[in-house]
Amino acid sequence: MLFTHRPLRLGTRGSPLALAQARMTAQALIAAHGWAEDAIEIVTVQTSGDRIQDRALADIGGKALWTKELDRALAAGETDLSVHSMKDVETVRPGIFHVAAMLPRADVRDKLVGADDFAALPANPLVGTSSPRRAAQVKRLRTDATITLFRGNVATRLAKLAAGEVHATLLAAAGLDRLDQGGIGTAISVGTMLPAPSQGAVGIETLTDNERVQAALAPINHADTFDAVMMERGVLKGLGGTCHSPIAALALVEGGQIVLRAEIISPDGQETVREEARLARGDQAAAEAIGRALLDRASPALRALFDG
Repeated sequence: MLFTHRPLRLGTRGSPLALAQARMTAQALIAAHGWAEDAIEIVTVQTSGDRIQDRALADIGGKALWTKELDRALAAGETDLSVHSMKDVETVRPGIFHVAAMLPRADVRDKLVGADDFAALPANPLVGTSSPRRAAQVKRLRTDATITLFRGNVATRLAKLAAGEVHATLLAAAGLDRLDQGGIGTAISVGTMLPAPSQGAVGIETLTDNERVQAALAPINHADTFDAVMMERGVLKGLGGTCHSPIAALALVEGGQIVLRAEIISPDGQETVREEARLARGDQAAAEAIGRALLDRASPALRALFDG
């Protein structure tokens, strides 16, 4: 047990998926260290992103809506670590926080729910998503599609689909798997829809100066996932992207190197700029350069989406 006088306090959002990921993290720590079940306490923190469901994230503060309350609890000493879906973590983080570990990455693909494939959708389909990336990729595949804002947790979005509010929606395969709903939807190849940077990755963050907790997290860090996700985040940094920006990226470890693919897409799906490179593990500067290269090749209209 890390603390003899109290449990290790693990901060998490309260959604079913976030709690599932928190329990995965707790079990990984218990298994790695041989701790008793009561060595870890899961502390649920409600975030602004969970409270505000009727507007796009980009319009109300971006990804910080998922992290700021967890950050406050961590900084105040109310928790010892935070568990995040890495795709919800801002690219540039305050210096007092440190991503110390990532769990093994799950399925990175998106799933189409409501139809077997995009061709099976009716003419002029209505597709629900709050993701600018997914919206742009759908428009690229189906120019006749109309996109409508779809926020809420997995159950909420599935209920809206069942009620007939849209013809289809898109969900992360990893989230469905973690909720034991892996049978829902049809997985889309990464060649058709490159995923969001960090999709399928769970990260654990603690204070930069908390060496004790960092040491406890080290045995559960999955190095291939960590290195790949950090390269994808490097692309984001090079782009200076916001929640308004349709960005996709996927890094894979191959032969001791990283194969990195990235693209930016116009909201109407008509312009796509892609880059692919084989890079050394940990070469953040090269990953950031990929992001800048995408911008250099983009039209002025697409580049304008990345001006913040």
